[in-house]
Amino acid sequence: MTYSRDSRYAAFGVIGTVSALYLFASGRSLPAEPLYGFSPSNSATQLKIEESFRALPDPQKLREYMQRLAAHPHHVGSPYDRENAEWIHNQMKNWGWDSSIETFDVLFPTPKTRLLEMTEPVRFVAKLQEPVIAVDATSGQTPEQLPTYNAYSPDGDVTGPLVYVNYGQPDDYKELARWGVSVKGAIVIVKYGKCWRGVKPKVAAEHGAVGCILYSDPKDDGYSVNDVFPDGPMRNSNGVQRGSVMDFPSVSPGDPLTPGIGSVPGTKRLPLQQAQSICRIPVLPISSGEAQSLLAQLKGPVAPEAWRGTLPITYHLGAGPAKVHLKLEFNWDQKTLYDVISRLEGASAKDEWVIRGNHHDGWVNGASDPTSAQSCLLEEARALGQLYQQGWKPRRTIVYCSWDGEEPALLGSTEWVETHAEELRRHAVAYVNSDSSGRGALQMGGSHILQNLANAVAREIRDPEKDMSVWKRCQAFKIAATTNAIERRELRERAELPLEPPGSGSDYTAFVDFLGIPIVAMEFNDESNGQGIYHSIYDDFYWYSHFSDTNFVYGKALAQTIGTAMLRLADAEVIPFEFDDLFRVVRKYADELKNLLKQKQEQIAEQKRELDEGIYAAISDPQHPKGPPEIEAEPPELNFAPLENAIKALRASAQRYQKAIAKAQPMFNDATQTSNLHELNQILLQAERCLTDAAGLPRRSWYKHVLYAPGVYSGYGAKTMPGVREGIELGRYDEAEKEIARVAKAVEVETALLNSASAVLERISR
Repeated sequence: MTYSRDSRYAAFGVIGTVSALYLFASGRSLPAEPLYGFSPSNSATQLKIEESFRALPDPQKLREYMQRLAAHPHHVGSPYDRENAEWIHNQMKNWGWDSSIETFDVLFPTPKTRLLEMTEPVRFVAKLQEPVIAVDATSGQTPEQLPTYNAYSPDGDVTGPLVYVNYGQPDDYKELARWGVSVKGAIVIVKYGKCWRGVKPKVAAEHGAVGCILYSDPKDDGYSVNDVFPDGPMRNSNGVQRGSVMDFPSVSPGDPLTPGIGSVPGTKRLPLQQAQSICRIPVLPISSGEAQSLLAQLKGPVAPEAWRGTLPITYHLGAGPAKVHLKLEFNWDQKTLYDVISRLEGASAKDEWVIRGNHHDGWVNGASDPTSAQSCLLEEARALGQLYQQGWKPRRTIVYCSWDGEEPALLGSTEWVETHAEELRRHAVAYVNSDSSGRGALQMGGSHILQNLANAVAREIRDPEKDMSVWKRCQAFKIAATTNAIERRELRERAELPLEPPGSGSDYTAFVDFLGIPIVAMEFNDESNGQGIYHSIYDDFYWYSHFSDTNFVYGKALAQTIGTAMLRLADAEVIPFEFDDLFRVVRKYADELKNLLKQKQEQIAEQKRELDEGIYAAISDPQHPKGPPEIEAEPPELNFAPLENAIKALRASAQRYQKAIAKAQPMFNDATQTSNLHELNQILLQAERCLTDAAGLPRRSWYKHVLYAPGVYSGYGAKTMPGVREGIELGRYDEAEKEIARVAKAVEVETALLNSASAVLERISR
């Protein structure tokens, strides 16, 4: 057995001479089962490379990176944002990467007028300022901080009665209607949580509200959860969550003036009034302390029990008698983004790109979000650069990206993807994302052709505080969290943990939704309480080093995890996509949709019956009357046959592929198979692209993936088979049936691609 064709390892000083003699001398035998996508001999080589890599990340360096990057506020357009980008660029160059900074000019509004006052029944003027805390030095960098506001709120000067609308989701307005409460002409006050913040003013505007106030209730991220900052990790009564309210789920992320195209010099920009993703009514975030002053003056029906937070008041719905005046004005300026793009050129497959990204901009100091994970990206890059300088060279080109402008609207990643769309369609293998990280269990989400890879890597990494793999601890958290007996059994019995489907809210969005590039996102969480300081001035080094990953050992684990995934993607002879997992999830999503339709049919039928029987009238309290729900039209039966037939064919094709790859695997390092492997990998590059439709989803053509998308009324949360699912949820049944056919067509295209890939594998193994 020879390794002569793979000269990339010959001068690798850390590993030494990679040969059969070396493997026996080192006590490392060939693995019992080769790594997926690798020949048996190169599997042993790869495992040694990965071991060497995982020995390099250093918690002390992660700490140093965070102290440097989070030393000052670094929002889009700030001096320190640019300084950080230039520092990251120089670090990458010093570590041996070919690094450059790409710039984009984008619309990023900042506030010049913020006024919120209650004029009736008592006068109250909100301070709209998070106070300095003595023990937290950077909280006092007030001149550098962005004030508390919601980006992409429009200018506005509105006055109206106040109405409390819970989390501001569509179902909340149905409940309000039953109590006889209207928001038309009103200003709504809404709790953060349950959905993307930009959905809240969108739904309010659809129901006639003229303004929106957002606040974080202590039940969700304050004293009801844990001690508040600075004594504990949670949001104190003065803390405020900044954030964007751009309606990106309905339109697109990125620069609202250049939807679908890169914001580069010469690009035609929309007039501001034509930008469809700008919010329609003025929006302002406030603290729970100031929200209490407003909510305490509401009367009207007492809020349902599920709507009540833990402020020391009785929660009423309104409308009024509280009357509120909200005035907002913004500087609608163009700001420059600084994306740091760094490359290690590949060897035999340099035109295939494995891409890794995390953003570097923050709302304020941003220690947790994003510096915790940006530091991990840097430590991965340092370690990979060290191996590269010692002689290792990846098979594929590795691209590391530090994005700017993620916080306002995924700006830097979206503009880069839109600008380089044609190159990425030809060359991108996969994109690996992180955003922030802390302590606890490994969180994994993404495209299901990467589920096998993510699980395999997670089994290799040890949890820094428990004597088990991070995979095993993740499994334990999932088992403890579910109340479904079937799901618990599957979690215990299946060899793989399921990936969460990709929704949005981070930089993977343009890769998977716009171009159909498979993605996986990873972070550690569950024990960090990061929501307590999310997007506030207190998300800084003091908070992180006292209340999150205080010794940075989970940061080391994340660098080890993602770095190992990058190595496997970069070095595998055959791109390590696995398709049984794809079949299973397509089968699952189809079953869920059929159950959703059935449940909606049964629910509406039951509501009609209860209305006819007088149930709602009988249980309504005469002193506090509540009307019946609005009864929707009963859903018709939908034709799932095209999708069912496509799924059966996909199953057979996936099984054929898995059988073929197992049989051909011993030949992957055979020099006579070079052209066949190249042909195979070029086919596999298109695997996720097949699951997109160029026409895009209904009423939002930028989103082209037919299996995953952010929900129009959820935002962060994924809608699976979104055209069908939202068609059923929104009562667009003709549309849902058309979307079933479109999903079926995409599955058929995927099946054909798999059959082509299998034919190449079968040719290799003859």
